[in-house]
Amino acid sequence: MSTLQAVHNIPEICAQLGITDVVLSPGSRCAPLTIAFARHPAITVRTVPDERAAAFIGLGLAQSQRRAVALVCTSGTAGLNYAPAVAEAYFQQIPLVVFTADRPPEWIDQLDGQTIRQTDLYGAHAKGSFTFPADTTHPDAQWHAARLVSEAIELAEQFPAGPVQVNVPLREPFYPKQGEELQFGPVRVTRELPGSPVLPAAVLQELAAAIRSTSRVLVVAGQHPYHADLLLALRRFAAAYQVPVVGDLIANLHLPAAAGYDQRNRPLGRQDVFMAVPEPGLKEALKPELLITFGQSLISKALKLYLRNARPAQHWHIQPAGAVADTFQSLTKIVRMEPLDFFELLPVALPSPHSLAPSPGGEAPQAYTAAPDATRVAPVPRLTWPGGGAHLTEAEATAKGAYLRPWQAAENWADGFLREFMGQSNQPFNEFTAIYRALQHLPDHAALHLANSMAVRYANILGLPAGRMVEVFANRGTSGIDGCTSTAVGAALARPDRPVVLLTGDVAFFYDRNAFWHNYPTPNLRVILLNNHAGGIFRLIDGPRQQPELEEFFETRQSLRAENTARDFGLRYLPVSTFAELESALPVFFAAESGAALLEITTSSPTNAEFFEQYRAQVRTSFS
Repeated sequence: MSTLQAVHNIPEICAQLGITDVVLSPGSRCAPLTIAFARHPAITVRTVPDERAAAFIGLGLAQSQRRAVALVCTSGTAGLNYAPAVAEAYFQQIPLVVFTADRPPEWIDQLDGQTIRQTDLYGAHAKGSFTFPADTTHPDAQWHAARLVSEAIELAEQFPAGPVQVNVPLREPFYPKQGEELQFGPVRVTRELPGSPVLPAAVLQELAAAIRSTSRVLVVAGQHPYHADLLLALRRFAAAYQVPVVGDLIANLHLPAAAGYDQRNRPLGRQDVFMAVPEPGLKEALKPELLITFGQSLISKALKLYLRNARPAQHWHIQPAGAVADTFQSLTKIVRMEPLDFFELLPVALPSPHSLAPSPGGEAPQAYTAAPDATRVAPVPRLTWPGGGAHLTEAEATAKGAYLRPWQAAENWADGFLREFMGQSNQPFNEFTAIYRALQHLPDHAALHLANSMAVRYANILGLPAGRMVEVFANRGTSGIDGCTSTAVGAALARPDRPVVLLTGDVAFFYDRNAFWHNYPTPNLRVILLNNHAGGIFRLIDGPRQQPELEEFFETRQSLRAENTARDFGLRYLPVSTFAELESALPVFFAAESGAALLEITTSSPTNAEFFEQYRAQVRTSFS
């Protein structure tokens, strides 16, 4: 038996536990791992030289496929370059299994080359750290090695999912002899069967009674992957209790919930617009008594600050396991359930249960009420579903409607305001309007990746065309710019069958150009680059924009264009700097036959800031 047999068994354990994708960066110390993974018939291995880009590509693969992906690197600082993606995976709850090759323990701190202290390399930003045995000739060591790899993979995928490190000390010789065949297994793996916590019926009845008896109930969704069953359950829940449901674009509540989906009944997503309205009466009308949340982070700073100031009497967070953040400083109850189970079971737990199943073909026709609302805008629709709200008394329905209507009215006003404002003629060429027009052309069933800084904020304000099947992703675990492009590349590799569109700014794009430094085609990838030759966000936020150091020390102005990057990596390049050029380029850019493409939208940072300030000023003065 080879002295490296335990190492050669690692790919077999991965394959048996569902890991089929590995992203590795070449090196000498990791050669035994590289060869073992490369020769395993059930593993797809991709080589990416830059470890930082490699880790984010792995994150994009795992995020898109919704299962663990393995990373492999050599010893020394190579593993440190994984750290940004590891932190993002930790806070976004994405499973990564990180195999870091290492020197054997006796050579640590002995001035040997490519040697650092790799044990527990990611500290508090990994779910766990495992050390592979340096010597595996004894049967007990082989048993131990297989067991810990199995445990590491299971830990990565347990809720809340996240990254784990397996540090693998390796001694020479690293390479098999000429003609030597590697053997994989047999190995024994430990499988953990998933389960979902369900609260006792009496507790569910108690929660249902509290929701029914509370007039001002608000549901807020944080970042969450698209889940069709959850969307349906949310809509039934909202209809049964007549409550507003609010979520940022990354909560993926905007997607159609079923055939015949009625957009007038959709969850609300314009909070970044109407929360900027200074009218005190509106803020008072929207204030919840009971806040119910699920999912992860919010993009909308306006909503986050509003809810912190609103201080609801009760705040329930729905999460099956793991630590819970008190984001709004009002947490009173943690409900240990999957959000899907909670929103499915609570209508059933009503004191007077009614059938809430949708009719064939989707939702019932929209019902309208003509009752006046607190925001003095046109009458708005009432949430309906077959049986929706029927269990409520007239007094309960009236009280809940008085809270629901201002939310719906504010959403409808924001919809109309955006259409009117963005449709203005004689605008200067600016990135805000350019994004609005580009989003109208998104292909159906696309994955939209939003880079951090202004790209994700613009998109959250503007939203997506109604009824469009577009799932939205963003690295909002740590909200860094360092791997946004690489994550989108990973998604394109994971799902070659669907378009992947990245909306990014120039600083994030040029920072992460090594995302394209690999040999794997991504014909489904489309990159929309907003190049204002600066970190334009600093002109849009109070503080830096008033300082004389703005241009040199905050914006970090640069003169780069993306043409050379596109040429180097084989991307079709479409530069635009006018609305006419943009409208002409968009159909070509999104055409399936165009292949991987980069649309560079060049604008002026001062012009962008001036136009966005016009938008904000009109939001503050147009609401009535």
